[in-house]
Amino acid sequence: MLRNFLKKNDALPFRTAIFLSGTGSNAAHILALHRQKTAPAWTPAVIVTDRNDSAAPRLAEEYGLPLILLDIREFYHAHGLKTTSMRSEQGLAVRKLWTDELRKQLVPFKIDFAIFAGFVPLCNIVEDFPCLNVHPGDLTTTENGKRVLVGLHTIPVEEALLRHLPSLRSSVIVVQPVSAGAKEMDSGALLGVSAPMPVVWDETLEQTVAACKANRQGKPRSEYKGDDLNTVASKYQHKLKKNGDWIVFPPVIDDFAAGFYAFDDENGTLYYRGEPVTTVEFSPDGSRKVIQ
Repeated sequence: MLRNFLKKNDALPFRTAIFLSGTGSNAAHILALHRQKTAPAWTPAVIVTDRNDSAAPRLAEEYGLPLILLDIREFYHAHGLKTTSMRSEQGLAVRKLWTDELRKQLVPFKIDFAIFAGFVPLCNIVEDFPCLNVHPGDLTTTENGKRVLVGLHTIPVEEALLRHLPSLRSSVIVVQPVSAGAKEMDSGALLGVSAPMPVVWDETLEQTVAACKANRQGKPRSEYKGDDLNTVASKYQHKLKKNGDWIVFPPVIDDFAAGFYAFDDENGTLYYRGEPVTTVEFSPDGSRKVIQ
C-alpha cells in the first residue's frame, strides 16, 4: 500500500524548518530560489541551528524568519561531556536530551517537513516529521545490494575516488532514525540525484589515489585524515555543491511538497508521480529523468 510522505494539509503551503550547522550556502540558495516563486507548495517557518557560530542568525534576519539556536557543544558541556560524540551510552543519552529540547522548541511552528541544509548532528527529530537531506555521494552506487558511497564529510567522495568512478553526484534522501553505530546512515528513500559531474582522471590524480590507497591500508581514519586524497576530495566536494547540491536539492524539495513522491513500505519501492522508480535524475536545465 502506497504511503504519502506528507500528511494531507488543507492549510497549504506546507510548513518547513530549515536546519543548518555551518556557512548556510545550501540554505541561502534554497531560500533565494523560494523567494522567487509565486505559489510555492511549501514555506519556511523557522531556521534551526546547532552552532552559535553558524550562518543561521544572519539568514533568519535576512529572510525575516524565527530562529532556534541550540548549541550542541554547550549542551554537552553543561551535561559534563567534553565532546559531542555518541559512542558512549552517556553521549547517546545526552543526544536524546538535546533532541527532546529541540523538539519542544519546534512545537509552536507546526512543522510538516524539514530541510537539512548542511546540518551535522545525527538526531531522531526525523521521527517527528519527514526530513530531507542532501548527501555528497551517488547513492545509486551499490555493491551486493548495499549503498557504498555513504558517511559524513568527505568520506563519500574519497570512496568514489578510491573506486576510480568516472563521475560524482549529489543525492537527496529521506533521513532515517539513527541508533548506536549509525548503521542506518544514508539508507533512506532516494528521492533524487544530480546529473553526473565528471572526475578529471589525469596522471596526478591517478598517482595521488594510488599512493594514498596504499598508505591507508590497515590504518584507522584518524591516522590518515588530512592526507592528499582528503584534500582532493574536499575540492571536489566544494565543486559538487554548485554542480550537484544546488541542481538536485531545490527541485526535489518542490516535488516533495507537491506530493509527487510516495513509498510502498511492503516492498520498499519509491514512487514518483505514481510510477515505481529507483530514483529521479535532475539536470541543470531543470529536466527530470526517471531511473528505473
